[in-house]
Amino acid sequence: MPKELRPALVMLGAFTLITGAIYPAAVTGIARGLFPQQAEGSLAVRDGKPVGSRLIGQSFTSPKYFWPRPSATGPMPHNAAASSGSNQGPLNPVLADAIRGRIETLKASDPNQTAPIPVDLVTASASGLDPHISPAAARWQAPRVARERGLPKDRVEALIAQHTEGRQLGVLGEPRVNVMALNLALDAAASR
Repeated sequence: MPKELRPALVMLGAFTLITGAIYPAAVTGIARGLFPQQAEGSLAVRDGKPVGSRLIGQSFTSPKYFWPRPSATGPMPHNAAASSGSNQGPLNPVLADAIRGRIETLKASDPNQTAPIPVDLVTASASGLDPHISPAAARWQAPRVARERGLPKDRVEALIAQHTEGRQLGVLGEPRVNVMALNLALDAAASR
């Protein structure tokens, strides 16, 4: 028995060291060297202090900010510790009621806005943490944000255009706008 136990303990110790310390340290070191911002969480910084991550949706409820996609995470929206979708199908009355409520909230936030509401402003993403909205969703909110900020609408639309990201590798996904980055740029523009 001791003859078989010694090699097993040596292998356990060796693989614990390799997979538990050496490999994670090497991957972390390489990531920090090649992708420093991403390795640190893609933090959004304002006045030298982190205010969120560009990779995780943040809740913005003030009418002077662009609003993100709804989040189905609990117990609060955009809870990174509880990433999940609602798992409600299109025929689920709870989902239909939630969408109706979101539509009413959006219409109440800007009664003069008569354009159709983009679907991503009333439906949650699969993770509940999507940091992006479509350019159409950002443009839909532009009149409200411009009015609340006292900025010209064309200035707000220029910020949307500046913060619209194209398809990944030119073919994957759809153009999108990072809500956190856009709202930080909006704060910077309003402070000038």
